[in-house]
Amino acid sequence: MPHIRPLSTLAAAVVALACTQGHAEAPVDPATLYEVSTAGTSTQLKTGGQGTFVLTIKSKPGAHVSDEAPLKLELKGAQLTFPQETLALKDSVAKKAEGQPFVDPRFEVPFTATAAGKGTVEAKLTFFICTEQLCARQKKTLSVPVEVL
Repeated sequence: MPHIRPLSTLAAAVVALACTQGHAEAPVDPATLYEVSTAGTSTQLKTGGQGTFVLTIKSKPGAHVSDEAPLKLELKGAQLTFPQETLALKDSVAKKAEGQPFVDPRFEVPFTATAAGKGTVEAKLTFFICTEQLCARQKKTLSVPVEVL
């Protein structure tokens, strides 16, 4: 009959650790926790006409845009001018309802077409997306073409 040796405490710990490693959750890519949309932005207008740049950050379940960390939206335009080029979370048109812990930011920024041709809205967005496990800084650069007639 073969002799069976008991595992030492260290060997048992190594086996237990190896078994739990396969069950550990993979780190979450913060970019998968939200979507950024410019749907609703004016894409065609006449010279001298006014349009609206719309930007929405839609967080996925279990995530939210931090209302404590800085959020910055910088706008520039080719053939377009903005009365306000730098915005913060306080400039969002989406407001928290009573009892609502977080709200997804939505910006609606007017702009004026200055000259005919192909215009562009250039937006640089910096914000923090958070879950119970992490809070990660995100930077997005967006470009929306605008045809000025």
